[in-house]
Amino acid sequence: MSKVFFTDMRANPGRNLLDKLLILVKKAGIEQIGFKDKFTAVKIHFGEPGNLSYIRANYAAKLVQFLLDKQAKPFLTDSNTLYLGRRSNAIDHIKSAYENGFNPLAVPCPVIIADGLKAIDYIEIPINLPHCKTAKIGSAIANADIIISMNHFKGHEQAGFGGALKNIGMGSASRQGKLELHSTSAPVIDAGICASCGQCVKYCASKAIRMNKNKKAEIDYEKCVGCGQCVAVCQFEAAQPVWNSSTDIMNYKIAEYAFAVLKDKQNFHINFIMDVSPNCDCWGYNDAALVPNIGIMASFDPVALDKASADLVTASAANINTALNTNNFGDLQNTDKFKLIHPNTDCEEGLRHAESIGLGTMEYELITVE
Repeated sequence: MSKVFFTDMRANPGRNLLDKLLILVKKAGIEQIGFKDKFTAVKIHFGEPGNLSYIRANYAAKLVQFLLDKQAKPFLTDSNTLYLGRRSNAIDHIKSAYENGFNPLAVPCPVIIADGLKAIDYIEIPINLPHCKTAKIGSAIANADIIISMNHFKGHEQAGFGGALKNIGMGSASRQGKLELHSTSAPVIDAGICASCGQCVKYCASKAIRMNKNKKAEIDYEKCVGCGQCVAVCQFEAAQPVWNSSTDIMNYKIAEYAFAVLKDKQNFHINFIMDVSPNCDCWGYNDAALVPNIGIMASFDPVALDKASADLVTASAANINTALNTNNFGDLQNTDKFKLIHPNTDCEEGLRHAESIGLGTMEYELITVE
């Protein structure tokens, strides 16, 4: 059984939320790690510009200052995206990070994009697991001595939810690695619904979508990489994922990539259960939060941490009618919110696989830190 430490969102004039973050990570044992002169990757999602639900840079600054006080060599990092956007190459990615507050004026350490200028700098790590024999991990993360993950806990349209495992596994993968993770989840176009707006064509990074002679979107599956960008940008629900075993397989692969990142390194993980948006921070917008802000959690075990975070969201009595576009659900306490918004996903499938490969355990002791 792993220990997961939790602090709520209550604050007072003598103890603000930044103070509570530092108290939390110390109580969780972060000081057991020997940081002196160690390259310490702070794995974080900088947020796609236009999305406002990512972790505030203030929290990163507090953690980085703690690491500097421990004489570490910290850097903020993420890998480039598979889809077309403002984080698909290192130049635009760093500009986006700076725009969202992760800049030298606010956070006293560099931003390093893990897989380099054009998303091709990676190290292939042998793991010999059921779904991935190797993992293509961004070089800066693969070469780091210590991994600290700061994870915005939220819904995800393919994984069910995103927390520590997704931030580490998917977020550390190079573009070729992300292609491998997504490769079984190609979407389809319902021509009867397609409004011929062309947004899916515009935003398809692999140029796999075209308008056919009937002015309907059409996917070229020889080019499609299954990134799901068309599903996200289609406002008419004409672009739809194919719900089969592919979502489970993606979660299995994410767990195996996370294993590759963490297997030979000291590591520590923090989940921020706030602004719990329905979908990933990769989109250039965020919908209304599913639940009120709950708190911050920390653990050495990313599996236990994600399980505990999901359990707290489930236990919340929040009403998510706005996100569901319905008025019939009433009080949703002890209801799996992620299953309601993404009914064809199994949020815990990846956790079970992560446990089976030795990445952590779903059994945890929850310890509250005031």
